[in-house]
Amino acid sequence: MIDRYTHPDMGNIWTLENEFRTMLKVEILACEAMNKLGIVPDEALKDIQTKSDFRLERIKEIEAVTNHDVIAFLTNVAEYVGDASKYIHKGLTSSDVKDTALCYMTVQSADLIMKHLEKYREVLLRRAKEHKYTVMIGRTHGIHAEPMTFGMKFILWADEIERDIARLKQARELMAVGKLSGAVGTYSNIDPFVESYVCEQLGLTPVKLATQVIQRDRHAGYLSTLAIIGASLEKMATEIRNLQRTDIREAEEYFAPGQKGSSAMPHKRNPITMEKVSGMSRLLRGYAIAALENVTLWHERDISHSSVERVILPDATIALDHMLRKMINTIDKLLVYPDAMMANLNKTGGLIFSQNLLIALVSKGVLREDAYIWVQRNAMARWLQGADFKTNVNADPDIQKYLTKEEIEHCFDPMPMLRNVDLIFSRFGL
Repeated sequence: MIDRYTHPDMGNIWTLENEFRTMLKVEILACEAMNKLGIVPDEALKDIQTKSDFRLERIKEIEAVTNHDVIAFLTNVAEYVGDASKYIHKGLTSSDVKDTALCYMTVQSADLIMKHLEKYREVLLRRAKEHKYTVMIGRTHGIHAEPMTFGMKFILWADEIERDIARLKQARELMAVGKLSGAVGTYSNIDPFVESYVCEQLGLTPVKLATQVIQRDRHAGYLSTLAIIGASLEKMATEIRNLQRTDIREAEEYFAPGQKGSSAMPHKRNPITMEKVSGMSRLLRGYAIAALENVTLWHERDISHSSVERVILPDATIALDHMLRKMINTIDKLLVYPDAMMANLNKTGGLIFSQNLLIALVSKGVLREDAYIWVQRNAMARWLQGADFKTNVNADPDIQKYLTKEEIEHCFDPMPMLRNVDLIFSRFGL
């Protein structure tokens, strides 16, 4: 088996050098298969295995004349191999080699992204455990809702990353295929054994049927998966950006010694990394749209998809690789301010406990509609007049008929509202 992890850096996977090296692997493996079929002599195979090489500069020189990159590549390889080169690419079409190589490289990129996702999930789970009981206010519509814990945010994100991992595994499987079946997929001049052999050596699965190309719904699925992962990261980045706002400031990106936030304002500590992640996620969505456009080709093939893929596959995978690295580092070093969380939680003077009061009154036999009116009028007095919510509730004659001061006080305790945090965390083994 050929080592799929030869290129640990995402950028190396998509270099022109690596693309041609991967294509050369496909060509050599095809010759090995044809040797087993008695088509390529042993001595010729030995020359092909030991002499095959190329130079990018020479390929470019030849391509300037041929205007065909694969022919230029094969011509340069033949210059190294000599007479035995007549067996190279026998019965194959360009897309047999390019598409199989492209899928192999895409699988490499998926494996690297998978490693980052798994590491990111670990960081999120660690921070979730760290802040399991760090109380903060939950917000809906941007408005204070009810208490929760900061750890719940992290564990929610870890759960989404788990789904992203599952999606990527499926997308990787759909891309882990190869095709060596000739000009329109009929194996007109090549034995199907060659396809099976090459794919097995590369860790790929032969497609059941191809035209001249592997069908592009697979590639669209992969790019769409990357876009979904990017959307997950953008959601998390946006939350951190919001929490870092001056009027909230419950968490913020690590600000290194010597770092500068603004050329004009020395006081600034900006969430620049999370803003970068938010921006780059837009690129991934654009690449997914381009991949969807590539699904439709004329008849058995045209090359309208080719130029697009030369941009979107390298750019999307490199972008997501970068985004994941940034998210891992940001969450790992995220500064958290529990005191600010508690101050914000108390900012509304207890309004966030309105549902507790509503339920307590209903439990005493009050009609829900009446209880809602009583609690709401005291809440509105807080919002509009700045009156103290708890004081007004304690003095409300309707509420006094049903709840004692001790019962009202219990309604303003956040801890009973968090009694199921342990249950939630146990679902994740924490």
